[in-house]
This record gives sequence, C-alpha cells and structure tokens, in this order.
Amino acid sequence: MTVAGLVLAGLAAVVHGYIFWLESFAWTAPRTRATFGTTPEQALTTRPLAFNQGFYNLFLGVLVVLGIVLFATGSTTAGLTLVFAGAGCMVAAGLVLVLSDRSKARAAAVQLVAPLLGIVLLALGL
Repeated sequence: MTVAGLVLAGLAAVVHGYIFWLESFAWTAPRTRATFGTTPEQALTTRPLAFNQGFYNLFLGVLVVLGIVLFATGSTTAGLTLVFAGAGCMVAAGLVLVLSDRSKARAAAVQLVAPLLGIVLLALGL
C-alpha cells in the first residue's frame, strides 16, 4: 500500500507541476483561459496573482517529490513527513476551492483526489 500511496502522491505532484506551468507561464494563452474560464482582459489583470499562485502549486509538488526521494533513499520518517505535509496541503487547497465556489468542483477534484487517496494508502501502509 505504501508504494501505491507514493505513486498517487507523485501523480498529484505532476498535476501540480502542470498547474504551475499553466498559472505562471501560460496564463494568457487561449487554451489556459478556456481551462480557467477567463476572458483575455481578466487574464491580463490577474496575471500577477496567477503567477504567484502557480508557484504555490510548484512548491507543493516539490515537497511531495522531495519526500518520495527521501523515502526511497532510506530516510523513511522525513520522507513520509514531507509527502503527508505536501499532499495534505493539496487536499486542503482543493477543499478550499470547492467550498468557496461550488462551480469549481471538477477542478477541486482534479486537485485533491489523487493526494487524498495517496494519504489514505500511505496511512494504511504504516
């Protein structure tokens, strides 16, 4: 179960890396605007906020990846601590998203399902 939990947490890290790219570098592109439901004017206005938010997503992904690497190299406690912290923050952010705007339920699910399942499997594997 531990390996499956780490794989799901790793998948969540990849998703958050992609979100980082969209928010920090592709925010005004037509496809990104369609994904996030923004107009060209809104994208230009919110670009600095999205850029910053993208880095939050990157840092969560890095935290999980670093935890997986530490776990794989024998630092089990430190590795699991980072994976639980990073994945837990991903889940919390997804909950905040859906609770603040119910129309964002699909986006919240993309953000929180894999890390939540990863956390559950990791906890069961301990």
